[in-house]
Amino acid sequence: MGPESLQQPQPHKAKICMWKYLDVHSMDLINKAETTDDLKNLLSKLMNLQDFDSNPRSAILLDLYFYTIQFSREQGFSREQTSAFFSIVKDVHEACVETPLPNVEECYNYFTELVFCHSIRRPPFSINLFSQDQLVLITDYMINTYFRHYKLYKYAFTPQVRLDISFTYIGMPEPEPKDEDATAESTEAGVSPSQEETEEPEILPEESPTAVLREYIASQLNQELAQLRLSVEQRLKTTEDQFNTKLVQLEKGSGAGKGSAKGKKK
Repeated sequence: MGPESLQQPQPHKAKICMWKYLDVHSMDLINKAETTDDLKNLLSKLMNLQDFDSNPRSAILLDLYFYTIQFSREQGFSREQTSAFFSIVKDVHEACVETPLPNVEECYNYFTELVFCHSIRRPPFSINLFSQDQLVLITDYMINTYFRHYKLYKYAFTPQVRLDISFTYIGMPEPEPKDEDATAESTEAGVSPSQEETEEPEILPEESPTAVLREYIASQLNQELAQLRLSVEQRLKTTEDQFNTKLVQLEKGSGAGKGSAKGKKK
């Protein structure tokens, strides 16, 4: 994949997504699924993931959707809340994997906007579907599951980006014709390749006068590539450290919000 084909990270506008992927009939079927196998088979049909046995990406998505429903059941979400939370998880994942470039900040901002869009009554832009306590639980769940494994989802669902470098040097002699071209010319002249080999003595290839220059350029290029690789690794390390720091801050903020919510209940 070349740089020109890479899609840059883009911000997304949050909208009400209740019943977006799971309608009322689908939620009724999900509520009737009692065992793990029944629920997974049902989700694979609803989300077109029937090839999860042979396709690793389908298997990963099926696990993501399955545990989303399980979390909703554990928290006692209603049909409307489960459908909305499922849509939030799916939309955040699609925003994450739309580009192989880092976009964790855009995805997290999109997630927070989606959650608040379903927690504040301001029709027709938002609805108060989730309470403050549920808002804290949803945020903790997404941070500890999806965003903590953000790089794994990015690796599994986006193509790898590789850097290919080619150079053109001005003033360098043109490459000599290949053996196939020489054979074709001798055949057109009426001399077969076997006759040419017997008539002309074997000529050892002379060392090119630009061989030294090519070796020097190759050594310089290797040094530049090594420096470039080191720079990329340092940037990746810095980005990872920043991301881990943000996760710790978000976890602390979520814990503080949960503690304040419990204090209000008392």
